[in-house]
Amino acid sequence: MFCLEKIIISDSLMINLLLFEKSLRKIYRDAFLKLYVFRDITMKYKIFILFLLPFFIISCLSTPSYSQQNENNSSAPDSARLTLVRAVMCEGIQDFKPWNQAVVFSISIGKVSCFTSFDPVPETTYIYHNWYYRESLSKRMKLFLQPPSWSTFSSIQFREADKGLWRVEITDPEGNIFHIVRFSITD
Repeated sequence: MFCLEKIIISDSLMINLLLFEKSLRKIYRDAFLKLYVFRDITMKYKIFILFLLPFFIISCLSTPSYSQQNENNSSAPDSARLTLVRAVMCEGIQDFKPWNQAVVFSISIGKVSCFTSFDPVPETTYIYHNWYYRESLSKRMKLFLQPPSWSTFSSIQFREADKGLWRVEITDPEGNIFHIVRFSITD
C-alpha cells in the first residue's frame, strides 16, 4: 500500500516562490556574466565559483528553518529536566505527606523532617539533603528518586544544644542547589 502526501501551497506562497526563482536566475546569470567578463581569472576558479554559488545560496535559504528546528529541540530537554515542585519542613510524615508544616519548631518535639517532591523525574537519580546548623554541615542524606515523579524526606533528631537557626540545602549529585529551606529550633 502506497501513501502519497499532498502539499498544499497558497497563491501568495506560489507568487513568492516564482519571484524568488526569478531573482535567483538573475543572480546566477549576473554571476556567470561577471565571470565571463573577467578573463584574468583562470578557468579553474571560474568553475569553482560557478559551482560554489548555488551551494552558498541554498545554505543561506536553509538557515531560518535550521534555527527554528534548534529552538524546538532546545525546549524539549528543559521539560525533561528534574524539577523540584515542593520543599517543606514539617514535624513528621503521615500517609506519605508532610504533617504540621512550620518554620519554627519546639525542641520538645524531638525531630523534624524535610519533605521534597519532584515532578518530572526523567530517570533514576539521587539528590542530597544537606542539613546545616548555623553555618556548619551537620548531616548529609543521599536520597534516591524514581521516574516519573517521586517524593522523599529526611529527618533529624535534636538535642538541647541544637537550638538556633538551621537550613536544608536540596542539591543534585553535582552540587547544584534546587532550593534552600530555612527553619529554627526554639524552646
